[in-house]
Amino acid sequence: MSRYGPRIAALARRAERERAAFDPDRRSADAVDTTGSPEDADAYLRDGAGRAIWLYVEARTGGRLVPFTQAELTALEGAMNRWLECYTCCHGVALEADFTVREAAQLLLETRNIDDTAQLLTRVPERGRRTKSAGRDAGRADHVG
Repeated sequence: MSRYGPRIAALARRAERERAAFDPDRRSADAVDTTGSPEDADAYLRDGAGRAIWLYVEARTGGRLVPFTQAELTALEGAMNRWLECYTCCHGVALEADFTVREAAQLLLETRNIDDTAQLLTRVPERGRRTKSAGRDAGRADHVG
């Protein structure tokens, strides 16, 4: 296990709980019904997917490459993808995310913005339909990519 193992495990557990809140089949009996808004989408990116992607960037930069075990990489990608699914659910789109954390990290480093990274990966919301509550004004989204 790498030194990032405990952080990855915590991210994976939290992502699975938050994703399960959107899925009645996966939700526990005592869970509250959750429907997200575009404002909630920002939180799933900032506090979820963004943290998972940044952990990968942190481990891959700074002079010393930290090797992840296959289980850690799978858990990290799973967490990122679950949060991207939460993000799209907040926009009324069901998505079965299957992105690599490497491609997300490359986009994040290029765009320097988790909102733009998520939009480029998921295509949600559609270009030109971004709102200020989604993190950028509509004009900015037209110029991404």
